[in-house]
Amino acid sequence: MKSSEMINSIKTLLNIEVKLEEMKLENGTVVMADSFEKGKEIFIKTDDEKVAMPVGEYLLEDGRLVVVEEEGIIADVREVSDEVPAKENEEGEEITSDLEEEKKEEMGYATKEELSSAVEEMKSMIEEIKAMVSPKEEMSDDDVELSKNIKEELSAPAAEPIKHSPEAESAQVEQKVFAQSKVRTTLDRVLNKLNK
Repeated sequence: MKSSEMINSIKTLLNIEVKLEEMKLENGTVVMADSFEKGKEIFIKTDDEKVAMPVGEYLLEDGRLVVVEEEGIIADVREVSDEVPAKENEEGEEITSDLEEEKKEEMGYATKEELSSAVEEMKSMIEEIKAMVSPKEEMSDDDVELSKNIKEELSAPAAEPIKHSPEAESAQVEQKVFAQSKVRTTLDRVLNKLNK
């Protein structure tokens, strides 16, 4: 149990009221914390209880950014700016996170040249497909006759339709009866009635 949790539990046992700061996120969700500082606990306020804030970055209504790296614990609170400084390693080289690179790739826009080359490539693929699908003009007489024969065979019904004939008598199936001398229970009588 953390020290702040212990202090809060002692305060509740002694009936000392604990006041938490409440702020709204950009989407209107109400969050509560002792104070919005690094290392403090943060919760989402619901109707009947407090829920620990999930890991992520959240924008408050006043424009500050709250970073939660461990569930329910504020890792950093800072002002939002367009330029986020890149982290540097021990050798002084800038390190960009994989998440930032993925965002850049997702948000990247295609240039006009890239779009026009992609459109031309798709047009050439469509022309190739049309050439494969359309009938060839240089068909021989044998090919034409073969295609007509195939069309005739495919247009003919595969089998004659089956018609129902209620007058036709069906052959009676011989039934074998077992245990006729058995004492019939209620279940046996019910099943016998259902089968008839």
